[in-house]
Amino acid sequence: QVQLMESGGGSVQAGGSLTLSCAASGSIFRLNPLGWYRQAPGKQRELVASITSGGNTDYLDSVKGRFTISRDNAKNTVYLQMNNLKPEDTAVYYCAMGIKYWGQGTQVTVSS
Repeated sequence: QVQLMESGGGSVQAGGSLTLSCAASGSIFRLNPLGWYRQAPGKQRELVASITSGGNTDYLDSVKGRFTISRDNAKNTVYLQMNNLKPEDTAVYYCAMGIKYWGQGTQVTVSS
């Protein structure tokens, strides 16, 4: 059974930075694509950033140039570095392994 645990959320002012981490259990981590999603109140969950097992990345247009996803297979951890945060980035952020395994979410709040 795979478990994912996010950490690193919090409250920052606009223009600030946060780094989210997601640690996974199990031995299949390195074989799977990983993603960071977010869901703001009243909105649908959206894919923010993804990284394949080979390290290829993709981003939501609104976060390109500000967010960076990376993975450390030795540590079974995926990261989301978020810079120049905006109030519209406020949401609960979830990590996912493929579409089957999800973390519990971590709150990110950006104030203006």
